[in-house]
Amino acid sequence: MTDFPSRPELRLRLGDPYTACEQDRLAELERILPAVPHVFDILATIRDLQLPDAWLVSGGLYQTVWNILTERPHLHGIKDFDVIYFDGSDLSYEAEDKVIRKVNAALPELASLLEVRNQARVHLWYEKRFGRPYRPLDCAMDALTTYAARTHAIAARLGVNGNLILHAPFGLANMFGMRLVPNYTQDNRETYAEKAKRMKALWPELTVIPWHANE
Repeated sequence: MTDFPSRPELRLRLGDPYTACEQDRLAELERILPAVPHVFDILATIRDLQLPDAWLVSGGLYQTVWNILTERPHLHGIKDFDVIYFDGSDLSYEAEDKVIRKVNAALPELASLLEVRNQARVHLWYEKRFGRPYRPLDCAMDALTTYAARTHAIAARLGVNGNLILHAPFGLANMFGMRLVPNYTQDNRETYAEKAKRMKALWPELTVIPWHANE
């Protein structure tokens, strides 16, 4: 495992919104993610395949950080790596499936853990699967605002020069502080509860902020 010293102190300092600035958290994440081989491989593949508006998002990122902060194996508890992109030129499943197969072929050792989705077509199948409507998105990063927890809303990709580009609309303090915080932009109460239960079992250090009915 890559050595990241002073993990408890790092978690306390960066997880407190008042003792560190967001730039410090971004800098630490820029140091952590490229040092995890399979995460870097996914980021490099997304860049090299030149998928439109493509990012690695959510669990594969924040759970990787949690594993480092708690000194667990890098893949502990990670169910999948979500690769999202946005292509409004063809909303067919067939077009999306071609991209899925292309990414899987480029990362055969990780294919079983990859979940690739065109965010331009999520609204076409979401209601049938989850029982509630989903508005059409404007871009890939628009999806982050709909996640069940603010903590989930994190995205990364590599620039053409190898620089790491990060996006976290709700900030990174909750991720580093290992706090699961609800996002009330959609009624994701059940999804939030399910995810919270699973994550608390895997990372007992996690603090779960309850979903309040009056929010």
